[in-house]
Amino acid sequence: MWLSQMNWGGHMGGWMWFGWFGGALAAVLIILVVLRSMRQGGDQRQETPEEELKRRYARGEISEAEYEHRLEELRK
Repeated sequence: MWLSQMNWGGHMGGWMWFGWFGGALAAVLIILVVLRSMRQGGDQRQETPEEELKRRYARGEISEAEYEHRLEELRK
């Protein structure tokens, strides 16, 4: 009896709140899934050996002489 006395915004008003909330939650989840898949899609491309060598040289992991030597070996 007490539920029928509460003001839920009219007929079915309480259920409409759940509908809005559920719709908003679904939209947020869809956006998160799309953003995550886009971010992972960029990671799928394999780096070529020359690109990896350039990256290591840019980071300072190898010297210029080592870079040039390895690059020459890759291009044979």
